[in-house]
Amino acid sequence: MTEHRTRKRFGQHFLHDRNLVDRLVRTLGLQPGDTLVEIGPGRGALTYPLLEEMPHLHVVELDRDLIALLRQENSPERLTIHESDALRFDFTTLKPADGKLRVVGNLPYNISTPLIFHLLAQSTAISDMTFMLQKEVVDRLTASPGTRDWGRLSIMVQYHCQADYLFFVPPGAFSPPPKVDSAVVRLIPHVSPPYPAKDEAHLRRLVTQAFTQRRKAIRNGLKSLISAEQFEALGIDPGLRPDQLGVAEYVALANASTPAAENPETPDHD
Repeated sequence: MTEHRTRKRFGQHFLHDRNLVDRLVRTLGLQPGDTLVEIGPGRGALTYPLLEEMPHLHVVELDRDLIALLRQENSPERLTIHESDALRFDFTTLKPADGKLRVVGNLPYNISTPLIFHLLAQSTAISDMTFMLQKEVVDRLTASPGTRDWGRLSIMVQYHCQADYLFFVPPGAFSPPPKVDSAVVRLIPHVSPPYPAKDEAHLRRLVTQAFTQRRKAIRNGLKSLISAEQFEALGIDPGLRPDQLGVAEYVALANASTPAAENPETPDHD
């Protein structure tokens, strides 16, 4: 393939370790009937091994030079290229009538968190997502309550899906090597949330507010939203720190304090 220079503004770090690529492909357990979308194919380090396993692949890419290289080397029957910013792309348009999408990618570090939330907003069209990300982000996505990494990102992602840490990826697997470690994570959206929030936007606000005072008792951060009586009625100890409460407790607090419960006519413009 023609040499392509990495672009800092796209956060490009290209994967070149074939053993790690093969391991990632194996973890997908691909079936011929799967509708697979790769985000950010780059130079094709993951794209070509995927095409060895699949009759057809969708890719979403923003870099025009990389798109030109991919078009040059692949037929449209096998590789459908969507020239778009993944943060704006409507993935639901690719959902097959009789199934859901599978999504994979080595995500640029600078957009990984907003991109995950963009995809979760379209999760009814997605069966699973497998991503190579900065290890620090994967640790937060897959954290448990009471651990150092448990926080807003953990809670809101795990509200929507099951998050599993798959394996570690060293900096040397990329060109140029990033200054951070990476890891592979799998996100499986819940068909319906185990703990449904009455108002998800309110849940987001409540979680954000709780973590403004991460090291203090939960009653401090939520005193404007939750009364002592409500904590007692819910059976939640107001003396716990925000990182000691799980998804179920945060949803219970949000549902007890959601404005929509008092005034269903009020629209939410968050």
